[in-house]
Amino acid sequence: MPLILYTLAAMLGVVGFIFVVGSQGQLLRIIIGLVCFVAAGVLVYLARVQPKPVETTVVQKIDLSGDINLESLRCQQCDAPLSKNSVSVQAGAVMVKCEYCGASYQIEEEAKW
Repeated sequence: MPLILYTLAAMLGVVGFIFVVGSQGQLLRIIIGLVCFVAAGVLVYLARVQPKPVETTVVQKIDLSGDINLESLRCQQCDAPLSKNSVSVQAGAVMVKCEYCGASYQIEEEAKW
């Protein structure tokens, strides 16, 4: 993108130079040349200014239909307590990775009936 802006600025600068040099005392040509110089300067400024990166925050909420307390979650393999860092959402499924034994599995809710 900056390459395009620099190219347009150079072309406007050349056109402005031609209008000012070839004005032959005509005020309108001098004004057009100066406007081209100003536009070229603005394009160079826009090419040099870096846009600020946009920060995106993604919030994932886990909505389970049953009553689950995070403190009561335990690993299915080693029965170690699981923290909030152990639970994540991957491809729409609630996944658990045990910090103690390294086991990974999907939380599946049992039927209530």
